[in-house]
Amino acid sequence: MTMPNYLPAAALLFLSMGAVRAEEDVFARQRAAMVAEIEEYMQYTADRLGRKALSHPVADALRNVPRHQFVGEDQRPYAYQNRPLPIGHGQTISQPYIVAVMTELLDSKPGDKVLEIGTGSAYQAAVLATVGADVYSIEIIEPLADSARERIKKLGYQNIHTRTGDGYYGWPEAAPFDAILVTAAASHIPPPLIKQLKAGGRMLIPVGDRFNVQQLVLVEKDRDQKIKTRQLLPVAFVPLTGTHP
Repeated sequence: MTMPNYLPAAALLFLSMGAVRAEEDVFARQRAAMVAEIEEYMQYTADRLGRKALSHPVADALRNVPRHQFVGEDQRPYAYQNRPLPIGHGQTISQPYIVAVMTELLDSKPGDKVLEIGTGSAYQAAVLATVGADVYSIEIIEPLADSARERIKKLGYQNIHTRTGDGYYGWPEAAPFDAILVTAAASHIPPPLIKQLKAGGRMLIPVGDRFNVQQLVLVEKDRDQKIKTRQLLPVAFVPLTGTHP
């Protein structure tokens, strides 16, 4: 007796759902391996960062945010490798280790208002949102801003707010911010961002140009509005663009 050359729609749906679940299981294992690799990297940079391991909220966020949804189909096989990946328009999604470190060092708590300069594909914003931050993210490249906005909506993130514009000038209407994170290298720390940082707040920003060594700089504003900066790590980011000084 031969089998029919068709399957009922319900059976096809069941098979399709099974394939999706299997793929998600693979991605979940890859995320777990990625976090383990990041933890190992942190052992080597503990003296610079003052952190030997990720906090539980940051580690859990990295295990749960689907990085493969924030890159193009052609980059999905590499989504959980610990390296930056192209997202078009000359931009990249940051290396997972850098995303982890920047999220960790912001010390943001659930409900904190965080400004992000450089939405990109919105992966960093999603990690911050999963930790519990209320994220305000600015992207200067309109097609990236539009696709990020659609992605955020599709994935159901309620605590990420986006706008298209020059991040150098921040988001004054939403200021002050408990923390600010800049994901592109600037030649200097933008004064508007310092102004929009709340007293007691922290900013992380890569400083330098693309042809020289950039430094990831921690900026802290104390309760008396005094600014303290500290260089943490050599990094490589795309430049902050716009019409600013």
